[in-house]
Amino acid sequence: MLEFMTISFPQLVAEHPFPEFADWWPLGPTFLEFMSEAIVAEWRDLSPGDGDLEGIQRYAAGYAQTVYGRSLHPRLTKEFADKRVAHIHSGEFDALSYAFYRSAFEIRPEEKRPFTQRVGKRFFTAVHEHLHLDLPPKLQTPAQFAQLQSNIQRVGDFLQSEGYLRDHFAFTFNVNVTHAGKTILQTEASFLADLQANGIAYALYEMGYPVILPSAVYLYHTIGEAQHHSSRTIEELFDRTGCEARETDDFDPTGFPSDMVVELWEIRLRARGATGA
Repeated sequence: MLEFMTISFPQLVAEHPFPEFADWWPLGPTFLEFMSEAIVAEWRDLSPGDGDLEGIQRYAAGYAQTVYGRSLHPRLTKEFADKRVAHIHSGEFDALSYAFYRSAFEIRPEEKRPFTQRVGKRFFTAVHEHLHLDLPPKLQTPAQFAQLQSNIQRVGDFLQSEGYLRDHFAFTFNVNVTHAGKTILQTEASFLADLQANGIAYALYEMGYPVILPSAVYLYHTIGEAQHHSSRTIEELFDRTGCEARETDDFDPTGFPSDMVVELWEIRLRARGATGA
């Protein structure tokens, strides 16, 4: 049983519909190949033998029928696992992401977040090599900060050009929000000084129509964890610059319009000698 499920899945979908995702759009083959390698490899590490791809297909097919009223090709999961991804569209990937992550979270519920991190690490490694990113080893100087920003933007441009984000990417260090009863006021110019002086600084990650928003909402409300594909990718990017960074623990994807999902990020310098997750 799913410990967070209090209503039926069809009722959950009816209460949180996403009509703006009904018209599927094509996803880039490079994104899909990298995501296939990352998701399937980590899922198989959790699964006995070679894993139950038929079970994943059943989850994905049931999801697509309930959420989109559409049928999936019966070999879609096998083709995705084999990286035959040239014709996979947004709703199909949304269903596959839901299915693999639901399965992983059920197999090892105590490792939900570590699973998302491991997938993000694998995916970022592929993106890093593909884009020939040049990350700063530390985050101490204005030049290193500018280098970090350039690399984040290149990753965002890749995610948008490949269709993961349909129309908007922004990762900004200008922050003026109230969170948990506290006002956070930070400018891009003050980021490094705040990080050094306080041990923590902030950022805002804005996404326009992330392709997995429907399944992220449904997983969050049934299992208590979403996939965070792009967030875990950027988290790994920060990790390689000596920082611990992620969205706040209370982030709920339900509370945002599809064209502007916003995460508040906390960024800390990693303690000397500590290693990334």
